[in-house]
Amino acid sequence: MSKTAIIIPARYKSTRLEGKPLIKVCNKPIIQWVWERAIQVKSADIVIIATDNEEIYDCAKSFGAIVEMTSENHKCGSDRIREVAQKYPDISYIINLQGDEPMINTDCVEEVIKQIKEDKDADISTLVSEIESDESINDPNCVKCVFDKNNYALYFSRSKIPYERKEGISKFYKHIGIYGYKREALFKMTSLPQSDIEKTESLEQLRALYNGMKIKVSTVNYVSIGIDTKEDLNEFKKLVEC
Repeated sequence: MSKTAIIIPARYKSTRLEGKPLIKVCNKPIIQWVWERAIQVKSADIVIIATDNEEIYDCAKSFGAIVEMTSENHKCGSDRIREVAQKYPDISYIINLQGDEPMINTDCVEEVIKQIKEDKDADISTLVSEIESDESINDPNCVKCVFDKNNYALYFSRSKIPYERKEGISKFYKHIGIYGYKREALFKMTSLPQSDIEKTESLEQLRALYNGMKIKVSTVNYVSIGIDTKEDLNEFKKLVEC
């Protein structure tokens, strides 16, 4: 029987907010917030935290998570989850859930799982939401996505895409950084060299597109709250009000 796993990569050395998986909010580390959301996803058979740091490993063990130690040398989260997936040959579908999304909506995760299981042509599934503010559209930290009429991604960029030669025609969509992989697609993508566009934009999903892999996109009504900076952390603290 094929299984579905949520794997949460948790790295200590974040460039903008070092040690963020261990930062406590309401006396609970951020990685625990994410894990507690993940274990509520009914379509997932197992939830695993993948880390390169012993302190994060011990922390995850302390609140009851399944956790695997990984190499410190991975270039991206997908490389880290591949290392873990190799240890679990019965896992057919792998969900890469970012370790800095403490408020992730479980229905959104269910949608990613649904799409990767049901779409025979998709190698990867992911999510977008419509962008309402000009500030976000022009923010390089807000990754934009354009997709075709069948909801397969055409491109992802930190730039404003599509470019508005004529204003007011196209909508803009923010990429929500959660991925569903078919097992063979994960292993294929992570075995390929980084493309120039991936290196330029610093977006690992562009490796898949560059090599002709199909990414299925679902549009959801969800505003993601990723914690990348101290400002993001402060916003999250305001939301939970503890």
